[in-house]
Amino acid sequence: MAVLCAAPRASGAQQSTGAPTSPLSAFDSAKAEALLRTRVPCLGCHAIGGTGGRSAPDLTHVASRRSADYIRAMVTDPARALPGTTMPRVPMPASMRELLIAYLSAGATPGALLVSSPRAADSSLRTGASLYARYCAACHGERGTGDGPNARYLPVRPAMHADPVAMSARSDDRLFDAVHGGGYPLGRNAMMPAFGETLTRQEIWQLVRHMRTLCGCAGPAWSRPAPAPSINPTPLRR
Repeated sequence: MAVLCAAPRASGAQQSTGAPTSPLSAFDSAKAEALLRTRVPCLGCHAIGGTGGRSAPDLTHVASRRSADYIRAMVTDPARALPGTTMPRVPMPASMRELLIAYLSAGATPGALLVSSPRAADSSLRTGASLYARYCAACHGERGTGDGPNARYLPVRPAMHADPVAMSARSDDRLFDAVHGGGYPLGRNAMMPAFGETLTRQEIWQLVRHMRTLCGCAGPAWSRPAPAPSINPTPLRR
């Protein structure tokens, strides 16, 4: 997941209408920091003050590198602000989003928002393996062994999708929910982001099927479709 500092491919500039950002109160700053640590998945990829992932730009001083308009655009809808980014749009209440935007952009100047050129969808990313490599491997590892390059910076080791014991205890619906909604709604690590507003349902199911190839296993028996009953028709009596 990235990027609050990757350079967009600009095709023009949109005039800023924002005002210079104001400092947050000590209470609001502490609340935003608590949300970043325990509620939203930003620190799964980004770091702040030395804490968090390293697969996306450090956000400690992002306001000194990016305009307030750019930060707002990336937090609100990353794919629209920077087509082609792997950073997902995180579902959250509007008030929470505004607080996090204010926290991250404190001291930033409004600036002009660069408008990225649209990118055509790459059909090669429609396979489960390609989607996994793009969105999951940085943490879960290319082969689903929980040892991606970003894993060592996380407080909880990412799930091992290649582990048949652990994966055979999880239903396909549970795997789908984890990708769609992220870790927090399931009572798991909040640093696992939600991709339900970034990937289609079909793409998420493709990811689930790829996870099943990694573990070489199926979900628990109770979660599998029941086999169709065999029908032995009774011969007609003459």
